[in-house]
Amino acid sequence: MTASASRPDSDSSSHPGGARLLADIGGTNARFALETGPGRFEAIEVLSCHAHDTLGDAIGAYLALPQSAALHGGVRHAAIAIANPVSGDQVRMTNHHWAFSIEALRRECGFDTLVVVNDFSALARSLPHLGEHKRQVGGGAPESDAPLGLLGAGTGLGVSGLVPAGQGWTALRSEGGHVSFSPVNETEVAILQYAWREFEHVSSERLLSGAGVELIYRALAERAGRPGSLAAPEISRRALSGECALCDAVVEAFCGMLGTAAGNLAITLGAQGGVYIGGGIVPRLGERFVASSFRSRFEQKGRFSAYLAQVPTYVITAEYPAFLGVSAILSEKLDAA
Repeated sequence: MTASASRPDSDSSSHPGGARLLADIGGTNARFALETGPGRFEAIEVLSCHAHDTLGDAIGAYLALPQSAALHGGVRHAAIAIANPVSGDQVRMTNHHWAFSIEALRRECGFDTLVVVNDFSALARSLPHLGEHKRQVGGGAPESDAPLGLLGAGTGLGVSGLVPAGQGWTALRSEGGHVSFSPVNETEVAILQYAWREFEHVSSERLLSGAGVELIYRALAERAGRPGSLAAPEISRRALSGECALCDAVVEAFCGMLGTAAGNLAITLGAQGGVYIGGGIVPRLGERFVASSFRSRFEQKGRFSAYLAQVPTYVITAEYPAFLGVSAILSEKLDAA
């Protein structure tokens, strides 16, 4: 998705209240854009979370950039999707040190409106608007007016869903990445036993994330009799280049585990509209993900295998899909005011 990409329902008008600030905050990167009109995202920038002491500092740094400052004369309305539960005014990130009061941040930045939502709730709201920015990996045609499932691995494991509600949708505020990990074969049992040495509770996120890829590597390396560690990007690089069989086994284990988690989500939600895979890891795997055990593990549910065989799974290929969702949430907030 480019900086000028539009939603299907976009038009050429400008927002009456001026450019709106949109942000997608993860544990590693903070992505910002100015929405100058419906579906027009401009001045997209990615800032390092670790380079700024607070979220307010990061927002100020973004708005002060020449390409941003040229598009606004003062932002009145803003919406932030953040990788964290959002309940009430106080937000403390799980995978980063930022903590803040939503109301205090609104005043600090001088906004009239500030909406803060869970990042995967926002990403879920983007699903009906993805258009061609997705790739189907197995399954049949989606059923209309059926729930959609969403999960994605990056710094953490995000989980959400989209449920039909009247003429619109309701996004689930889920923290499903923290459910207990369940192994399905001897290799995964060994990985879980290794992980228990480090964590009393091994959630799905402990393995289905960047740090999880590294944990899987350490477990399989020890099992192979050659203990060691590697960073996740290097594991992926060696696997995709074909130069390391152990790294390829790590990627295969990760994809299989993700397939099981996606199948669990599909059954739990009745997601016959499809299950979508976001996050930063899977899109980078490309054809290796398509060729992996992901889809067979997705369908591996005994008596419900035929049911899941019909459910489509999609990899989200849009570069900044959360902006679509957080824009829709902000628009609804302002329309209701």
